[in-house]
Amino acid sequence: MIATPPNSFKTTLRVTWADTDAAQVVHFSRFFVYFERAEEEFYRSLNFSFADLRSRGFWLPRVEALCQYRKPATFDDLLEIEVTVEELREKSVKLGFNVAKKETAELLATGHLVIVTADRNSKKAVQIPKEMIDKLRPFSKHIL
Repeated sequence: MIATPPNSFKTTLRVTWADTDAAQVVHFSRFFVYFERAEEEFYRSLNFSFADLRSRGFWLPRVEALCQYRKPATFDDLLEIEVTVEELREKSVKLGFNVAKKETAELLATGHLVIVTADRNSKKAVQIPKEMIDKLRPFSKHIL
């Protein structure tokens, strides 16, 4: 894990056999798994506690997911995933992702997730907790 100031976080992961199809090319759906793994590492680097958020009744559903594929990733590639906070709103955050081949810095995919903070019981959007906003703000390109 590498925090890269001012507006991004980077982490690496290796493509496993289970990520690929018969041609040893990463299946398109796995990129969303990579996004979430990078998101988890990003939050971990900020000392977010999902257990704490959950115990306080918060839920973080995804309301939008996009991935644009540029070049294939293959079995055993070491990937570097960059996470940026593209938008920080009152009740949602838009995380951007760049996936590159670590050895060559070749961009393989870009995408984003829009995540809403919601009440677990009512399933309605609520304000992002202040402590979460405070930790995300330094990584934010746009605060709305």
